[in-house]
Amino acid sequence: MKLQGQIVDIHQKRIFKGEITFESGKIISIEEKGHEVNYYILPGFVDAHIHIESSMLVPSEFAKMAVAHGTVATVSDPHEIANVLGVEGVEFMIENGKKVPLKFNFGAPSCVPATSFESAGAEINAEDIKKLLELDDIKYLAEMMNYPGVIFDDEEVLKKIAWAKHFNKPVDGHAPGLVGDKLTKYINAGISTDHESFTYEEGLEKLRKGMKILIREGSAAKNFDALIDLVPEHFENMMFCSDDKHPDDLMLGHINQLCARAVKKGMDLFKILQMACINPVKHYTLDVGTLKVGDVADCIVVEDLVNFKTLQTYIDGTLVFNDGRSLISPVSFENLNNFNCDLKEVSEFKVMSSAKEIRVIEALEGQLITNEIIESVTIDNGNLVSNTDKDVLKMVVVNRYQNQPPALAFIKNFNLKEGAIAASVGHDSHNIVAVGVSDKAICKAVNLIIEHKGGVCAVSNSDSKILPLPVGGIISDQDGQTVGKAYAELDKMAKQLGSTLNAPYMTLSFMALLVIPSLKLSDKGLFDGTHFKFVDLEVEG
Repeated sequence: MKLQGQIVDIHQKRIFKGEITFESGKIISIEEKGHEVNYYILPGFVDAHIHIESSMLVPSEFAKMAVAHGTVATVSDPHEIANVLGVEGVEFMIENGKKVPLKFNFGAPSCVPATSFESAGAEINAEDIKKLLELDDIKYLAEMMNYPGVIFDDEEVLKKIAWAKHFNKPVDGHAPGLVGDKLTKYINAGISTDHESFTYEEGLEKLRKGMKILIREGSAAKNFDALIDLVPEHFENMMFCSDDKHPDDLMLGHINQLCARAVKKGMDLFKILQMACINPVKHYTLDVGTLKVGDVADCIVVEDLVNFKTLQTYIDGTLVFNDGRSLISPVSFENLNNFNCDLKEVSEFKVMSSAKEIRVIEALEGQLITNEIIESVTIDNGNLVSNTDKDVLKMVVVNRYQNQPPALAFIKNFNLKEGAIAASVGHDSHNIVAVGVSDKAICKAVNLIIEHKGGVCAVSNSDSKILPLPVGGIISDQDGQTVGKAYAELDKMAKQLGSTLNAPYMTLSFMALLVIPSLKLSDKGLFDGTHFKFVDLEVEG
């Protein structure tokens, strides 16, 4: 097969008119020829760190959507489904991903459960990590979120890292805000990347100390603007990633969007494309072509080098996207789940207290980090309740693996004026997380999730909507377009209820993520993620 166009040679930093010949899935020749074609041929994009589960799609359905944006490969951490189903969940993702052409490069989840301060559905220990890393399908040790465990020489944590070194596979990092001597120790343990930097200075220190820095722009966490100015000097040690991409956002774009934004910022085209197409392949030793003779034929045809609208996507020389249509066929699979809790009563969401002030989680737009703030309380018959005027709303986390009393706290910046929203997508353990204006509304939303054994929902005074997630309680069994549209409807409803957040459900899902500071809520209680300890809701004094 022959492909003609303006060839973008990232390695030699040149663009020329030419012809590429594929044979048996590989590039056998690249020749300069004066064809009158205006479109551009370049290597396919690679998402250098993503949890496929956050798209709420199985890998085979994610692939159908991602190739439309020129993505040919991902570096995928199956951490989310592992927290629900353990090794069985990892195996499900690998096997489903193998049924389609897109190249999912899965890692061994290093932190299942992420901490001992929450209830997960499974555990993956150092011996399990060894067995996973032995597999050719496992390319790396996925993000080491337990950075205190590294810093304080936790034996189990260090064993997992040692197995990655034994099998000569990279170790991904996760160290938001970590600097100074603690960062140095973390890196020296063998951690090679970080996608959690949220300031220029933090990213620069990590780069100078030898880490690869990923610019993350997902549905909730957005660090592009903070980190993009590192590119001119440090592009050789940087990559692009989405981390978490909800289905409605995936319908619109993927890594191609980051390339377009970087071009508009005036960044050098070849530096941008090296980050998007070359650096992940080199760092993780991926079987992904970079448009050289002898490479597997993984390449894309784009309309221009400004917006990177994808016209065609080829993987291993096979056309998988063409003229607005994905050519990847759906595959069948069996639903796996782990959901075992009973319906709740409204009384279970009461917080009886005589406190004058409480600790409140302050959610931040576009960030996974939160602030701890102190607010005066609103009490109704001895029960602490939501105050919509002050935007201090009750938040709950309900253990979905066994019957336990809900954990209760308060949160700011969701701005709901009516009803409640809830989800069983609650990083990392994926218990049920809900925020609402009243105990009754919260209970209604939580029970809707329990009845469906997983989902994302919104309830108002007169209506309710749910996107069921029967695969592990975090993934749909439907096609991407259906899920994307259903999720967009829920997002719209959450905003009609008053939420002013850009991605209310994605933000909600991270409010139980204990490994990112400052204040979060697990199913066991309110947690200080800076000092890694539980704290009281009530403030003494």
